[in-house]
Amino acid sequence: MASSFLSSSCCSSSLKRINAALSIPKLPPVRISAPKKIPTKEKIQGFTPGNKITIKNDVSITTLQEQNISLRSDSIATLEMYAILEAVVDRVEMHHNIGEQRDNWNTLLLNSINMITLTATTMAGVVATGAVNQGGSGLALNLASTLLFSAATGMLVLMNKMQPSQLVEEQRNATRLFKQLQSQIETQLALDSPTKDDVKDAMEKVLALDKAYPLPLLAGAMLEKFPKTLSPTVWWPRNSQNRARKQSKTEHNGWNEDLEMEMRDIVDVIKRKDREDYERLGNIVLKTNKVLAVAGPLLTGIAAISSAHGGSWAATMAAMAGALATSVNTLEHGAQVGMVFEMYRNCAGFFSLVEETIESTLNESDVEKRENGELLELKLGLQLGRSLSQVKELAKKSRYSQIEGVTIDEFASKIH
Repeated sequence: MASSFLSSSCCSSSLKRINAALSIPKLPPVRISAPKKIPTKEKIQGFTPGNKITIKNDVSITTLQEQNISLRSDSIATLEMYAILEAVVDRVEMHHNIGEQRDNWNTLLLNSINMITLTATTMAGVVATGAVNQGGSGLALNLASTLLFSAATGMLVLMNKMQPSQLVEEQRNATRLFKQLQSQIETQLALDSPTKDDVKDAMEKVLALDKAYPLPLLAGAMLEKFPKTLSPTVWWPRNSQNRARKQSKTEHNGWNEDLEMEMRDIVDVIKRKDREDYERLGNIVLKTNKVLAVAGPLLTGIAAISSAHGGSWAATMAAMAGALATSVNTLEHGAQVGMVFEMYRNCAGFFSLVEETIESTLNESDVEKRENGELLELKLGLQLGRSLSQVKELAKKSRYSQIEGVTIDEFASKIH
């Protein structure tokens, strides 16, 4: 009885549990995957501001920000370089136009002063011959010639002070050098994006050229026309570091011991022959110009005083002084002695620049920071009007002359 009771109770309870079970519909399976570890470093490929960014591993977010800043800095440097280029182009046109204007000054002043002097000399000569009476006609001619001689004296003093032919040569040199700088900037913009250092370097070159070839004729701004001795013109930034340009990689950056020795030998020839010769000739021209600049107004002044005294003898002196003054004035400004002096000074400056460039390059101990040696040798040959073989031959001659203790009989440059 007991066993049957237990069996029936177990069955009834089992039936109750089964009947009490809920029927739950099947749900679609849900896949939950754990998130992957976010990379701590990301790499940017093909980044362009405003475009989508593809991120890979190995570069941090900080690097992305640094690259963005670098891109902005490069673009600003490029804009600044274009602004400098515009200023350089404007200066080329400015110096060209002012050079033509001052060339006209030289021609007009020379012709005007000579005509005034010759007219006054003719009047004094007429008085000296006694062809007119000593009354009203002679007095009128004496007075007119005195005024003309006085006017010629004042104009000559002003013209000799300014030296228009020298001013013209300054503007020619400035135009050529600004065109050269313009070409350098255009080449740099075409080959590579400029940096802040490139912008600073270009700005220094522009300011150095402005200082070397000023435009104003005011006191203190105009270059000294009669210095004590010739000083080479300096149109490049002094004490500036020699910044290495990005170049194709070559072994030792194109430098070796033979090339360094060759450069030193070339510099020695330039110092002993070319620059020294131009400075010597420039000083001779400077002294000649000083004498002529004083003699012209002095002669017209003597003619004015003599003509004012009247009389046949005084008129004769006035005529002679007027004729000499015309000759001196024509020699000084017609032959453009001031222009010749400026030409010599500019050539001496060119050789100083070559020396300074080579010496500053050789003083740099790290050859990777220098300008490429083969490129510098090519530039030097072009500047001196020589082929590469002729440059090497000149260096050998210089070395032999130093060993034998004699002066080399050849100049470094064939075009200056």
